[in-house]
Amino acid sequence: MFATREAKQNEPIRRDMSCLHAFHPSSLRLPPPDPIPISRTKPSPPPARQETAPLRKAARGRAAQKRAPAATRPSVPRNVDLIASASNPFVKHCVKLRQSSSYRHSHSSALVVGTTPIREICNFQSSKNKIAIIDCLLLLDKAQIPDDLEERSLRLVRVSSLVMEKLSGVESAESIKAVALMRIPSTFYNVDDETDDRDCRRWFASPHRILVLDGIQDPGNLGTLLRSAAAFNWDGVFLLPGCCDPFNDKALRASRGASFQLSLVLGRWSNLETLRNEFQMKILAGHPESNMGQKLVSNLSPSFVDSLANVPVCLVLGSEGRGLSEEPESLCELVSIPMAGKFESLNVSVAGGIFLYMLQPQVWVTPSALS
Repeated sequence: MFATREAKQNEPIRRDMSCLHAFHPSSLRLPPPDPIPISRTKPSPPPARQETAPLRKAARGRAAQKRAPAATRPSVPRNVDLIASASNPFVKHCVKLRQSSSYRHSHSSALVVGTTPIREICNFQSSKNKIAIIDCLLLLDKAQIPDDLEERSLRLVRVSSLVMEKLSGVESAESIKAVALMRIPSTFYNVDDETDDRDCRRWFASPHRILVLDGIQDPGNLGTLLRSAAAFNWDGVFLLPGCCDPFNDKALRASRGASFQLSLVLGRWSNLETLRNEFQMKILAGHPESNMGQKLVSNLSPSFVDSLANVPVCLVLGSEGRGLSEEPESLCELVSIPMAGKFESLNVSVAGGIFLYMLQPQVWVTPSALS
């Protein structure tokens, strides 16, 4: 909905299409890059696709948080301090974690590339007095241990430049000194069963400001929106079907590790309505100002924001190409960003940053508070 006229082409998809079909039946029409495993309907054992049962079980609600048995998780033996071969089984395991969403969630692990996001995730965990979620820190041979990580009790393994290049998956890996194997945090919640609606109070610690992403397929845009939500102190993010995985390597780079700092819930529109009814939330949806007279579109202004200071809000942002889905466009209060220029719309991550800043908690002082 905030797309430029020259939208980016989706990157090639490197996943097995049968696995993709098991989680996203509609994605065969427009397959999003690296989608999150999700059942769009109440799961039932499919007679002809029983091979998908382990993945469905791994993605179901809190079961997605459970760790795979130690016997099924590749690990580095304690006597190994250096990995020089890119064909090492543990290296292959890490690469598959980076490339495959279903593999990530079945193992409840993700690969975080780069010193900065690793450091920010660790510092955030320390500030919340949480246990470190790093299973293994893979450090380029002869590189110094990054600051803030030197005093931590981490499983440290040195790797060759060839291995680091394969692990990072970036074109220029010279600047990549560290890669971390991290557990997907318990703040990620996959709602794929109607009975999970009864636990909606567990999804977010304080649902005063919730960002809702509707089919955001580009990992760069999704990661940037997560980073902005964390920076402006929003309480969490609700991911509707069609969004790419927030633990995708490109999304992690764009978010600088915000995927590990925010409460993330993956669910359907019906789940979001349950959350709205439970907490009496107002649902807004970002929309271009020009709406062909179909529905009133409010302007995002200080006075409009001021009226919502004490109101719990969900903000829905649609995808670059498709815009909002039918439900949010018809049921939400539409809000636009007034622009003096002649451009039709903004990139969704840019528009989202403006919305998140304007609607962030306690940013505006009401006149009554000054009297």
